[in-house]
Amino acid sequence: MAKEIFLSVIIPAYNEEKRLPKTLEKIHEYLREKEFDYEIIVVDDGSRDATVQVAEKYRSVEPKLRLVKNPKNMGKGYAVRNGMLNGRGKYLLFTDSDLSTPITEFDSFLPELEKGYDVVIGSRALAESDIKIRQPLYRVLMGKVFNLIVRTMFWTSIRDTQCGFKCFSSRAAKAVFPKQEVWGFGFDVEVLFIARKLGFKILEFPVEWSDSPDTRVSPIKDSVRMFLELLKIRWKLLKL
Repeated sequence: MAKEIFLSVIIPAYNEEKRLPKTLEKIHEYLREKEFDYEIIVVDDGSRDATVQVAEKYRSVEPKLRLVKNPKNMGKGYAVRNGMLNGRGKYLLFTDSDLSTPITEFDSFLPELEKGYDVVIGSRALAESDIKIRQPLYRVLMGKVFNLIVRTMFWTSIRDTQCGFKCFSSRAAKAVFPKQEVWGFGFDVEVLFIARKLGFKILEFPVEWSDSPDTRVSPIKDSVRMFLELLKIRWKLLKL
């Protein structure tokens, strides 16, 4: 009888042939030392480089890795959703492919999940957060404005909805992600407030974080898109 998978780690990947090998090795190095069973799911979001080949090569020597392919480039939100819905773990963690938050932060999340929280989200905005490499000032200001808008529109005390390190219980993931409709960077807001609307317990938790110079977020185009996504989410939540 196969062992129950305790943790699924989901990595959305778009044109990540350079960063993915080091990321996979770090995650496996961490998880190999654990007593629980696990799986790693790389979700290729229609990459135009060798991301798929890199994942397949790694899978040939590490059977705990699974590759899921989006039909085309759909957006980070779609990639995360696809990975979370394919995950089989008791807990499902999604993390950015640059590991801006180290995978070792799951050690801090697990006790909170076992206390009964359904969703634990990494935060860069709490007093205890450990920011190793800061973003450029303009991005810091953009983030503060975005989070102010989110807190105003959704009546929430969450300080940082956008950190790409979030863990869901299987029960919460199966309830939340089928309802997700935002495929862009605003998806974090949508899944958090679907979870809140459904009554799941959410904890914002301080994490270590380092800025990546290779960010894919466009300051102007994606900011406009994310604001439009917030309006869509607000309207949707009023109907839930």
